[in-house]
Amino acid sequence: MKTDSIFYELFLNLPDSLFSLLGLSPELAKEYEFTSQELKQLAKRIDGLFLPLNNDKPIYFVEVQFQKDDSLYHRLFTEIFTYLGQYKPSQEFRAVVLWRKKSLDITLPPYYKIFQDLGILNIIYLDQLDLTNTESLGVEIMKLIVAPQNQAKSQVEKLFSLAQTATDSTTKKRDIIELLEKILTYKFTNYSREELAKMFTLSDFKKTRFYQETYAEGKMEGKAEAKVSSIPNLIKLGLTVEQIAQALELDLETVKNIAGNE
Repeated sequence: MKTDSIFYELFLNLPDSLFSLLGLSPELAKEYEFTSQELKQLAKRIDGLFLPLNNDKPIYFVEVQFQKDDSLYHRLFTEIFTYLGQYKPSQEFRAVVLWRKKSLDITLPPYYKIFQDLGILNIIYLDQLDLTNTESLGVEIMKLIVAPQNQAKSQVEKLFSLAQTATDSTTKKRDIIELLEKILTYKFTNYSREELAKMFTLSDFKKTRFYQETYAEGKMEGKAEAKVSSIPNLIKLGLTVEQIAQALELDLETVKNIAGNE
């Protein structure tokens, strides 16, 4: 699974999931911006960076690791201290490492252990997340990512149920649905989309009021854009703005404005 892009989308759409993982209030996400930051000295970017909107909150560096990597902690702290030296922020920092499973973790070098003892470094094993339901949609998505295939179906059902009430934003709902479908596609590479839809009742889910309302706005926007983009060609064919407005069921002023720019 392409975990880097999956988790980037997850934190971008559901930044509260990080704070829920750490046992903090998910409301803290409102005080942060999830972003990536260039490190010029290392000629690379930090992709998992939560920057606080106010100086009284710490910066969070997040590393997701799904493979064995003996250099992970060295690389992480090199990036952190390069960032601190380059940007010189006034805040404290926290580091969070998300291992896919505990068996992949390596011995923490002794000179970094003090950061763990002080609560600055948090190490979390995704395969050991509490299996009981949470109120965090992001945490439940993480459980799906690491769940065995035979447990994925029940996890998807939990997610669909939670997703219907988790957010009021139509755009965010669409993004979450697409993220779930992408996770399933990566997780079950031997199955077609049709087979996945049947396995996880995606077809039934797409009939729900939640799904229909989520995508209705996007479809309407797409139709409106298609109408507007056709105006220049209709003008070239010799139609008047009145004829175009009537044929496309658009406001006359809208057609005139676009025609005036041609």
